[in-house]
Amino acid sequence: MNRPGKQGQDEFRSAVTMTVIWVAGLTLVVIFTALFSGILLDKLLYSKPLFTITLMIASIPVTIFLTFRIVRTATRRISPGTKKENPEEEPHRGEGD
Repeated sequence: MNRPGKQGQDEFRSAVTMTVIWVAGLTLVVIFTALFSGILLDKLLYSKPLFTITLMIASIPVTIFLTFRIVRTATRRISPGTKKENPEEEPHRGEGD
């Protein structure tokens, strides 16, 4: 049986899962881009570890910034489930005063 609350939980879990996948994928892309760019620049300019280390260290704040942006965008898209009022509750409001 499918409960209405369960569907909202499933949507929330899938949104969180997709956000984690995006963050992990983007982190890997940024790190590997910095690594390979640093190695390439070091080979071209004959400055063995200089650009590799510099770009790897520079990739840390870039990754944190992009992670923050992705999570902020994802949390805006996730809207809390609207609470549906119980139709039986409405006629009884105010009677107990």
